[in-house]
Amino acid sequence: MAQHSEHTHGHEDEHEAHGSLKSYVIGFLFSLILTIIPLVLVLNDWVEGTAAYVVLIGSAVLQFVVQLFFFMHLKEEKKPRYNLMVLIFGLVILVTIVGGSMWIMTYNKVG
Repeated sequence: MAQHSEHTHGHEDEHEAHGSLKSYVIGFLFSLILTIIPLVLVLNDWVEGTAAYVVLIGSAVLQFVVQLFFFMHLKEEKKPRYNLMVLIFGLVILVTIVGGSMWIMTYNKVG
């Protein structure tokens, strides 16, 4: 009987880590809002040039955070934080590749 209750308790912990319908709906609504805001601002010419880039990049970063917390459950992770370490490593590689590419394209102009 004790083994059954331990097994059930372990199963409940796994189920809780997958999130609830409420958290998925909240994440989905945040994602919709963060998609609609830059779309409306840019298509209606309310922001242009550098301001448009700032709005788009800001919205993309917030969208990324929403995806991490509401859909990938980063906040619910137990120790050790392997997913967080892999995410940070991936971001370092991404920034290195994009930054290096931009550097090369900017300073590789032939006289």
